[in-house]
Amino acid sequence: MTGKVREAISHAAARFGFSETPRLDAELLMAHALGCTREALLLGRLDDPAPDGFAALVERRAAHEPVAYITEVRAFWTIELAVGPGVLVPRADTETLMEAAVEHFGERSPRAVLDLGTGSGALLLAALDQWPEAGGVGVDRSPQALAVARYNARLLGVEARARFVEGGWDAVEGTFDLVLSNPPYIADTEELAREVAEYEPASALYAGPDGLDEYRALAPIIARRIAPGGVACIEIGSSQGESAAAPFRAEGLTVDLRQDLGGRDRCLVATP
Repeated sequence: MTGKVREAISHAAARFGFSETPRLDAELLMAHALGCTREALLLGRLDDPAPDGFAALVERRAAHEPVAYITEVRAFWTIELAVGPGVLVPRADTETLMEAAVEHFGERSPRAVLDLGTGSGALLLAALDQWPEAGGVGVDRSPQALAVARYNARLLGVEARARFVEGGWDAVEGTFDLVLSNPPYIADTEELAREVAEYEPASALYAGPDGLDEYRALAPIIARRIAPGGVACIEIGSSQGESAAAPFRAEGLTVDLRQDLGGRDRCLVATP
């Protein structure tokens, strides 16, 4: 790819019409190709010659591969995470869980955090960064995901406060001040964007005919894991509010709904 960086970005963005953020995608790929931050790119590199490696990155994105898999990094909350095939790409919507947790604890700090379905470690590691006095456990069925989560814990310097366990929802015992979970919640028949359906792990996406299977399984376990004064923050699909809350309420939990920045139901806030 020849020409200046600014021209190459414009041409790339024009090919990413399938994306909700074509210009941002192109800028992130260019910053990756240049080995700089997006901020440095925009402030001082737009008139540089476009690097040779950018064209290959554009072709991968044009094939609908997620940007995070191409750059191998994703910003989430206050941290930056390594990501790649085999782990769900952390979304900005999932930060709604952290907002709800911060609101619950106020000036206090949770001491023990449990992240069920930890994936890349996003929620657990964001919580440990938010509360330096906290420690926690991340649980996942996928050895590949746990390897990524452990790597991220080392990158962030919190490996002494983070433990990762392979297994199902009930893999750990005890109670926790903060329980976080972004479980699978997509109905088996729902059609997803190519970059999700073709690249991200199906085991982290689909949850039975109505998308509620994992909430039914999680509810009795989470009810036993929340310590007095604690809270569970659980991600849901935007149309699942009351139906996802029902199994948790059936376990005697008080459940409120919290919306994401787009005003859509995104998080169950459950307390004993």
